[in-house]
Amino acid sequence: MRVRVTTTAAGITAAALLALPACSSNAETTPSVTSSTTRSTSPAVPEPGSTPLSSAALTERLLAADDLGSGYTRKLEHAEHNDDVTVLGCPALDDLGGDAATGGSLDFPRQAKTAFTYAGSGDSEISEELYSDTPGKLSDGMGRIFDAMTGCPTYQVLVGGSAIDITTQKTAPPQLGDEQWSQLLTFSAGGHDSVMKQTAIRDGNVLVIVSGSPALVDRHLDKALAKATAR
Repeated sequence: MRVRVTTTAAGITAAALLALPACSSNAETTPSVTSSTTRSTSPAVPEPGSTPLSSAALTERLLAADDLGSGYTRKLEHAEHNDDVTVLGCPALDDLGGDAATGGSLDFPRQAKTAFTYAGSGDSEISEELYSDTPGKLSDGMGRIFDAMTGCPTYQVLVGGSAIDITTQKTAPPQLGDEQWSQLLTFSAGGHDSVMKQTAIRDGNVLVIVSGSPALVDRHLDKALAKATAR
């Protein structure tokens, strides 16, 4: 069985299952992710530029293959939705329900996302999600999902008839923007492990989530944030 985790972003993603995958006949592995969350500030008063951006404006701020360098290919979007998903051992995450538990997008109407494969490192992938709302709503929504994910060090997800064991680990996020969250998730299935990193940065009215191979996330996070928050 091959378990594939597609990051939607990030899937915070994005929630603990930042995009659970589909199973196929190969006995291979699925990416894992570790998670960690840090909040450097909490918006107490209205901030300049707090008016949400449109989805069209966010789309223009997404990373392009040219921004990443050679070896990156844009992934086509697949309209996959996992209805038959059960979370075991993590009531807080199970309670989120909906897209949060099945790898869909966060519940913000203004959003844009993209994903790339990197030929220079095997089957590595990186995805970016952008969301916009008032600073308070972005903070509350992102914090709630990450708290649920990182509050359960280990849990299990049943996708159809297949079981995926997941372990989460908080990691120290870079001190960028107004708030930061970062985590590593490790997915174990069929005797194979796979790790995925997810880092989210809120800068004013924009939330940037970069997920995928840990090395690729670390390499391109600054670039994604700079383009997403360009005034």
